[in-house]
This record gives sequence, structure tokens and C-alpha cells, in this order.
Amino acid sequence: MPFSIIRNDITKVKADAIVDTANPEVAIGDGVDAAIYKAAGEEKLLAARSEIGVLEPGEVGITPAFDLDAKYIIHASGPWWEGGDHGEEQLLRQCYDKSLALAAENGCKSIAFPLLATGTYGFPKELGIQIAIDSFTQFLMDYEMEITLVVFGEYAYHVSGKIFDDIKSFIDEEYVSSALKAEYYYGIPEAFGMEAMLGARAEKTQVPNEDFEDEAEEAQDEDFEAEAEDAQDEDFECEMMFLADDEEPQSLDDALKEMYTDSFEKHLQQLINKKGLKNSEVYTTANISKQYFSKLLKGQVKPSKEKMLALAVGLRLNLDETVDFLGLAGYALSPISQTDIVVRYFISRGDYSVIKIDIALFDYGLDPLSNK
Repeated sequence: MPFSIIRNDITKVKADAIVDTANPEVAIGDGVDAAIYKAAGEEKLLAARSEIGVLEPGEVGITPAFDLDAKYIIHASGPWWEGGDHGEEQLLRQCYDKSLALAAENGCKSIAFPLLATGTYGFPKELGIQIAIDSFTQFLMDYEMEITLVVFGEYAYHVSGKIFDDIKSFIDEEYVSSALKAEYYYGIPEAFGMEAMLGARAEKTQVPNEDFEDEAEEAQDEDFEAEAEDAQDEDFECEMMFLADDEEPQSLDDALKEMYTDSFEKHLQQLINKKGLKNSEVYTTANISKQYFSKLLKGQVKPSKEKMLALAVGLRLNLDETVDFLGLAGYALSPISQTDIVVRYFISRGDYSVIKIDIALFDYGLDPLSNK
């Protein structure tokens, strides 16, 4: 996967280039900067850093990585947050863009970033992460490189900032809505657990569980009989149509297999064309490698549900289109899956970026879509 987010000490991450939150002056700063100097070898790194000289905000420089498990250290001088009226956003974007360009110029295939300027420098986390996402996404449109965002293990804050709180409210609302539907709908989905739902319903109405079970069974029988009567004529007509054919009926497995192998990759390409997108736009937004995407279009791999969700985001599908798209590979959105609800949150807002979704999932302790 082109982008990933991990919780680790950046000095212990293996990558061709490690990005340092550099002190503008030729001096050892605090936090990540101090940790990188200590791990790389303070005297050697400081001597190499002195050859670069002063780094104004938004500027970057490169040195050997010395004792780190990397080839290079890229020193990025981030801006202090002064309210947003002093070009801070542009300067932070320059730090990311120039670091990536410098890594590419030096033949790097992988790079590890801390989240720049959102700590001591006071940059708002939500804005800082969005600038990083925009820079990574634009870069990956044109270059193949593994980009890792490294969050230090002791950080207590949520990387996605205010987005985390917004998603939490959305998840809470979805769970309440799903629970109410399950509680009052007699065809209770198995995923909720019949016993749990019966218990919740009985407690709410102060009816013993066994009485409510009888009541539910009677209602289900009545509903089933009514539905059966309504559908009987249609079923009979369909059955007669099949019997009129002398051919052997096709098994469900064969039908699904035929649908998938014959139509998925074609349907995927049709969706790309229909949306007026370039292949690179789809796989970059979906955070899928170019090689894997090529195999998808050739029908050489069957995507997991997580990959299908990522593709739905890359294709800029709305919720209805996403449901239909998942169905092509035999998947469905679950009303009680936190991962599915997080993805729905972004799709329903037209916020299409798997990198951002992965960061939000990371904040919730969930596996990113890109991990599977």
C-alpha cells in the first residue's frame, strides 16, 4: 500500500528517508528532533546539519542518516502557528512537498514522516493532517513511494483532531438507530443476536422474555403467511418459466462465480469511464498500489471487502452506488461494523480519501482499509 499509519518511535522505523522536525537554527531541538539526533549520533549529525545552515520555515535539507536504519534524514523546518494569517498553511505544505521531492530526487522508495508542526509549534491537528493528506495524495499521483506517517506511542491525542469527535457522534447515532430498528422489527438481524434483542425488548416493555418470544413467533408466523400468500402467484409463474426450459438449472455458486469472473473487472472499468476518472486517480484515492489495481482490471485477483470499500471511495461512489458495487463481489455494508460506519461517514459527506479514512480508523484502534 502506498500510504500507511503506524504507532512507533520514528527512530526505530526502517525507511530510505526519515523526516525530522528540524530546528531552524543549527541546534538540537526538542521532541522528535532530539530523539533523531540521539539515535543517529549527535556529533556526526550536527556536523552534517551545520553544512545546510539556517532553514527558514517551509525549507528542507538532507543529510546522511548515520546510525539510523535509513539512508537519509530530511530536515523540514515547520512554521509556528500564529493564527493562520501568516501563510502557515502554505509553509507547512511546502515542508511536505519539498521533503517528498527531495526523497524522490535521491532515489528513495520509502519515507517516514512524523506529523509536522502539530505539537510544540501549535498547528491545529485537523488542518495539519489535511495538509499532509493533500500533499501525499498529489505526490502519489505521479510517483511510486511508500509513505508512512509515524505517530509516537506516547501521544494521547487523536491524530484526526475534530474529525474523531464528529465520527464518534455519527457512530453513536448509527448504533442507536440500528438498535431501535432491530428492537422493534420482528425480523431481527442475526448480527445483533436474537437473545440480546429479545432481552432488550422485554426489559423495555416489562414483559417476560418467554412471553415476548411467543408474541414474536406469532407475529412472525402471521407476517410469513401473509408474505407467502402475496408471493405465491409470482413464485408459481417463475417456477413455470424455469420448467418450460429444458436446460438444467444453474447452481447459485456457478451463477455467482460467472457473474464475478465475467463482469467485475468490466464493471469496474465502466464505472471509471462513467465517472470520467483516470485510473491513477482511482488507485491513488483508494490507496491501492498500481500493480494491484492492474491485476484487478485483468481479473487476476478477488478483492477483499476492505479493498472494495477503498475502491468505492476511489470511484467517488455515493452510498447507493457503494451498496450495489459491494454486491458485485458478494459483500454488504453492516449496520454494526464500526469500520463500515466510518466509511459511510466519509462517503455520505463526499469526502473521498482512503488515506484520511485510514487515519480515522487508526484513531479508533481499527485496522485501516489498506491493511487487507
